[in-house]
Amino acid sequence: MKSTGHADLPLHGGTVPKWLADRMMQMGTLIVESLVYNFGKKEVLVRLSDPLWFQSFGAVMGMDWHSSGITTSVMYALKRGLNPRAKDLGICVCGGRGKYSRRTPEELQIASNIAGLNGDELIKTSKLCAKVDNTAVQDGFQLYQHNFILTSDGDWTIVQQGMNVQTKTARRYHWCSQNLRSFIENPHTGITGENIGKILNLTDKTAAKTRDSILELSKENPDKLIKEIKDIARHEDSGSGKDLLQNEDGQLTFSQSRSIIMPRHHEVTVQDVDTKRLGAVLATAYESEPKDFESLLLTPGLGPRTLQSLTLVSEVIYGTPSRFNDPARFSFAHGGKDGHPFPVPLKVYDESIRILHESIEKSKLGYKDKSECIKRLHTTALQIERNCAPEADFDAAIAWEKEHSKEWGGRVQGGCS
Repeated sequence: MKSTGHADLPLHGGTVPKWLADRMMQMGTLIVESLVYNFGKKEVLVRLSDPLWFQSFGAVMGMDWHSSGITTSVMYALKRGLNPRAKDLGICVCGGRGKYSRRTPEELQIASNIAGLNGDELIKTSKLCAKVDNTAVQDGFQLYQHNFILTSDGDWTIVQQGMNVQTKTARRYHWCSQNLRSFIENPHTGITGENIGKILNLTDKTAAKTRDSILELSKENPDKLIKEIKDIARHEDSGSGKDLLQNEDGQLTFSQSRSIIMPRHHEVTVQDVDTKRLGAVLATAYESEPKDFESLLLTPGLGPRTLQSLTLVSEVIYGTPSRFNDPARFSFAHGGKDGHPFPVPLKVYDESIRILHESIEKSKLGYKDKSECIKRLHTTALQIERNCAPEADFDAAIAWEKEHSKEWGGRVQGGCS
């Protein structure tokens, strides 16, 4: 996953209320712990470096499914949940938003001293990644958030975000040390943000000649450079506005990747969701037979609605990259704080946290029945999707959620449903 991408991330006002922030911390930490337990620490970094997975991860945690605030809230939740358990899980989160981003070097040095890593090298990496996204890639976005996720083995992922004050949009950048060969040649695992036309990307592999030319120009007399720049400006042709770079053969190239383009509308619409996949989730929740999920279904308090949430949580843990092309679908796990697609069902959310926590703790003791059942939820949903092809009635699904919202403790920012 080394390709670059982009997505529209509209800005929305408001803060994450404490009742949701605390649950996001618990759910996010449990999902990361499950990833560590099942796949190892490196897999956590690979997942966080995938823009589509990251957006789906935030949505399943009950955050607004498409706004730029998902970056800040998810990383804050992980920092609160993972850092107290850094010794246990071998993962910590450094940096943050605004003034907290400037503390990244200090926090990296402390973490490095504890783990016996080369702190100076990691600090250099942190600064270089920020410099590349702020300077080498001149796309109109200025960084205001920088998070460095580090493992005790010295592997890392960086998630940072910039804002364009003119368009009031944000762009999120992802880096990962996994399989990274160069900081200056296609280094990003992904870039998310609104496509605003031409950008200068000096990190593209086709820009090697341009980088060399810039290096040579830096040795020229400044007066001569200014004169030539003025001459170019007078004869400049604006072009089509679509090209990103010109390669060494003079051909136009375009950035290709796991891009996500998030719409400006706040509500979740049927166009934002793969209804076939959603139908499989709903079918898994409402048509599962006890013989398939005995250990899980016998859990006190588990009902069809909690099973629906756990199925989407299971997909976040066990799903492959192709499963995250419609992040809005994951908002059907625990809704959204602004009521889209429906209010956050607190009773269901708490049950999901409790059951996931219980499955992880029992797995540590050698009792893996519930952990395997949660994994099987995703497998069963895939089988239903492939063989039965149920098409979810999108409007009916949302109407059902809103009809039962009060029963399930539905809550939105600023009050209840």
